[in-house]
Amino acid sequence: MIQTETTPNPNSLKFLSEKTISSIGSEEFQKSNIKNLNNRFIKELLGFQGVELVLLSKNFLSVKKTDDVSWNDLKPMVISHLNDYFEKNNEPILKENKKPNISSIDNDETVKKIIDVLDTKIRPAVARDGGDIKFKSFDNGVVKVELQGSCSGCPSSLMTLKQGVQNLLKHYVKEVNSVEAN
Repeated sequence: MIQTETTPNPNSLKFLSEKTISSIGSEEFQKSNIKNLNNRFIKELLGFQGVELVLLSKNFLSVKKTDDVSWNDLKPMVISHLNDYFEKNNEPILKENKKPNISSIDNDETVKKIIDVLDTKIRPAVARDGGDIKFKSFDNGVVKVELQGSCSGCPSSLMTLKQGVQNLLKHYVKEVNSVEAN
């Protein structure tokens, strides 16, 4: 059974599933990259009129739509697409092994602390709103992150980044001075 939740972004909706949607963590897909995708489910979902971005996570997927399409039209299509997939498949939509895209500074203790705070304190809160946050880099006290899913382009994402993410990281990791979106 698929349930939906609104997100702080009015153009984004979160679709929750009892079944595992992604066994490889969160992954974002944009309509602009549809030609490079191999996953049929995602390609078809991005092919729906008005769908511009899809974020798949463990037990939910977020869909970000354009202004010219209403949720009344799009929501039943997405639910039907998900139900159809799980009727025909008994495995997650995303399942291949991927290497984490953390750079060679992986051994840096400060970076490890930053990633730990992002994973344990920030990512669960961002996921509740249908999004995800990915660590990109740390240099001279500045953490660069990428907001994905519902958080991408959300009117309140800058406030979330500065008041939430930055304050938490500065509190737990003394080397952090600021946080910026990549």
